[in-house]
Amino acid sequence: MCFGEEVNLRRKSETKPVRLFMEEELSNYDGSEEGLPIYMAIKGVVFDVTKGKEFYGKDAPYNALVGKDSTRAVAKMSLDPEDLTSDTTGLSEEQLKSLDTIFEETYKTKYPIVGYTASRILNQDGSPNPDFQPEDQPHFQIRDEF
Repeated sequence: MCFGEEVNLRRKSETKPVRLFMEEELSNYDGSEEGLPIYMAIKGVVFDVTKGKEFYGKDAPYNALVGKDSTRAVAKMSLDPEDLTSDTTGLSEEQLKSLDTIFEETYKTKYPIVGYTASRILNQDGSPNPDFQPEDQPHFQIRDEF
Protein backbone atom coordinates (compact mmCIF):
# COMPACT_ATOMS: atom_id res chain seq x y z
CA MET A 1 0.00 0.00 0.00
CA CYS A 2 1.33 3.43 -0.96
CA PHE A 3 0.39 6.88 0.21
CA GLY A 4 -2.25 8.37 -2.01
CA GLU A 5 -3.50 4.92 -3.01
CA GLU A 6 -7.22 4.52 -2.51
CA VAL A 7 -8.01 1.85 0.02
CA ASN A 8 -11.39 0.18 0.09
CA LEU A 9 -12.01 -1.02 3.64
CA ARG A 10 -14.96 -3.26 4.28
CA ARG A 11 -16.85 -2.70 7.48
CA LYS A 12 -18.87 -5.39 9.07
CA SER A 13 -22.49 -4.69 8.24
CA GLU A 14 -24.36 -3.05 11.08
CA THR A 15 -27.03 -5.15 12.69
CA LYS A 16 -30.05 -3.77 14.46
CA PRO A 17 -29.97 -4.11 18.22
CA VAL A 18 -32.46 -6.57 19.65
CA ARG A 19 -35.32 -5.45 21.89
CA LEU A 20 -37.12 -6.69 24.94
CA PHE A 21 -40.83 -7.23 24.24
CA MET A 22 -43.59 -7.17 26.81
CA GLU A 23 -46.45 -9.53 25.98
CA GLU A 24 -48.85 -6.65 25.21
CA GLU A 25 -46.35 -5.00 22.87
CA LEU A 26 -45.65 -8.21 20.97
CA SER A 27 -49.39 -8.59 20.30
CA ASN A 28 -49.24 -5.45 18.11
CA TYR A 29 -47.18 -7.38 15.55
CA ASP A 30 -49.80 -10.00 14.71
CA GLY A 31 -50.12 -9.24 10.99
CA SER A 32 -53.43 -7.42 11.34
CA GLU A 33 -52.06 -3.95 10.64
CA GLU A 34 -50.66 -3.30 7.17
CA GLY A 35 -47.19 -1.77 7.25
CA LEU A 36 -46.15 -3.26 10.58
CA PRO A 37 -43.76 -6.21 10.68
CA ILE A 38 -45.05 -9.62 11.78
CA TYR A 39 -43.33 -11.03 14.87
CA MET A 40 -43.51 -14.44 16.46
CA ALA A 41 -41.73 -15.72 19.56
CA ILE A 42 -40.48 -19.23 20.19
CA LYS A 43 -38.62 -20.13 23.37
CA GLY A 44 -38.60 -16.44 24.29
CA VAL A 45 -36.81 -15.42 21.09
CA VAL A 46 -38.72 -12.97 18.88
CA PHE A 47 -38.40 -13.51 15.12
CA ASP A 48 -39.44 -11.19 12.31
CA VAL A 49 -41.49 -13.53 10.11
CA THR A 50 -42.73 -10.78 7.77
CA LYS A 51 -41.07 -12.37 4.73
CA GLY A 52 -43.32 -15.39 5.37
CA LYS A 53 -46.41 -13.20 5.17
CA GLU A 54 -48.24 -15.80 3.05
CA PHE A 55 -48.00 -18.15 6.05
CA TYR A 56 -48.21 -15.72 8.98
CA GLY A 57 -50.05 -12.62 7.70
CA LYS A 58 -53.68 -11.71 8.25
CA ASP A 59 -55.99 -14.63 7.32
CA ALA A 60 -52.95 -16.83 6.53
CA PRO A 61 -52.86 -20.47 7.75
CA TYR A 62 -50.44 -19.88 10.65
CA ASN A 63 -51.56 -16.39 11.68
CA ALA A 64 -52.69 -17.73 15.07
CA LEU A 65 -49.01 -18.22 15.99
CA VAL A 66 -47.90 -14.59 15.58
CA GLY A 67 -47.97 -11.67 17.98
CA LYS A 68 -47.17 -13.95 20.92
CA ASP A 69 -44.82 -16.62 22.20
CA SER A 70 -46.16 -19.80 20.58
CA THR A 71 -43.56 -22.23 21.89
CA ARG A 72 -46.04 -24.90 22.99
CA ALA A 73 -48.00 -24.73 19.71
CA VAL A 74 -44.82 -25.13 17.66
CA ALA A 75 -43.70 -28.10 19.78
CA LYS A 76 -47.08 -29.79 19.37
CA MET A 77 -47.62 -28.61 15.78
CA SER A 78 -50.94 -27.26 16.99
CA LEU A 79 -53.09 -24.23 16.31
CA ASP A 80 -55.34 -24.93 19.28
CA PRO A 81 -55.85 -21.65 21.20
CA GLU A 82 -54.86 -23.26 24.51
CA ASP A 83 -51.48 -24.24 23.00
CA LEU A 84 -50.65 -20.66 21.98
CA THR A 85 -48.38 -20.09 24.97
CA SER A 86 -44.75 -20.24 26.04
CA ASP A 87 -45.52 -22.90 28.66
CA THR A 88 -43.79 -26.19 27.89
CA THR A 89 -45.00 -28.01 31.02
CA GLY A 90 -46.03 -31.57 30.27
CA LEU A 91 -44.63 -31.76 26.74
CA SER A 92 -43.23 -35.14 25.76
CA GLU A 93 -39.56 -35.73 25.02
CA GLU A 94 -40.50 -36.13 21.35
CA GLN A 95 -42.33 -32.78 21.31
CA LEU A 96 -39.38 -31.00 22.97
CA LYS A 97 -37.01 -32.54 20.44
CA SER A 98 -39.32 -31.41 17.62
CA LEU A 99 -39.37 -27.91 19.12
CA ASP A 100 -35.58 -27.74 19.16
CA THR A 101 -35.33 -28.96 15.57
CA ILE A 102 -37.91 -26.49 14.26
CA PHE A 103 -36.35 -23.66 16.29
CA GLU A 104 -32.82 -24.35 15.02
CA GLU A 105 -33.47 -25.52 11.46
CA THR A 106 -36.45 -23.40 10.48
CA TYR A 107 -36.76 -20.19 12.46
CA LYS A 108 -33.11 -19.44 13.23
CA THR A 109 -32.10 -20.13 9.64
CA LYS A 110 -34.97 -18.30 7.89
CA TYR A 111 -35.94 -15.35 10.07
CA PRO A 112 -33.99 -12.57 11.79
CA ILE A 113 -34.04 -12.33 15.57
CA VAL A 114 -35.41 -8.93 16.60
CA GLY A 115 -35.65 -9.39 20.36
CA TYR A 116 -36.63 -11.43 23.36
CA THR A 117 -39.76 -11.73 25.43
CA ALA A 118 -39.63 -10.13 28.85
CA SER A 119 -40.71 -13.39 30.45
CA ARG A 120 -37.44 -14.95 29.35
CA ILE A 121 -35.31 -12.39 31.13
CA LEU A 122 -37.47 -10.76 33.84
CA ASN A 123 -39.32 -11.90 36.93
CA GLN A 124 -43.13 -11.54 37.00
CA ASP A 125 -42.82 -8.25 38.92
CA GLY A 126 -40.63 -6.83 36.12
CA SER A 127 -37.38 -6.94 38.05
CA PRO A 128 -34.32 -8.53 36.41
CA ASN A 129 -34.02 -12.23 37.02
CA PRO A 130 -30.63 -12.62 38.75
CA ASP A 131 -30.61 -16.31 37.84
CA PHE A 132 -30.85 -15.60 34.10
CA GLN A 133 -27.49 -16.24 32.51
CA PRO A 134 -27.58 -16.36 28.69
CA GLU A 135 -24.70 -18.80 28.57
CA ASP A 136 -26.58 -21.22 30.84
CA GLN A 137 -29.80 -21.33 28.82
CA PRO A 138 -30.44 -24.81 27.42
CA HIS A 139 -30.59 -25.16 23.66
CA PHE A 140 -29.39 -21.61 22.97
CA GLN A 141 -26.21 -20.65 21.21
CA ILE A 142 -24.99 -17.34 22.56
CA ARG A 143 -22.90 -16.66 19.49
CA ASP A 144 -26.06 -16.62 17.35
CA GLU A 145 -28.39 -14.84 19.72
CA PHE A 146 -26.63 -12.46 22.08
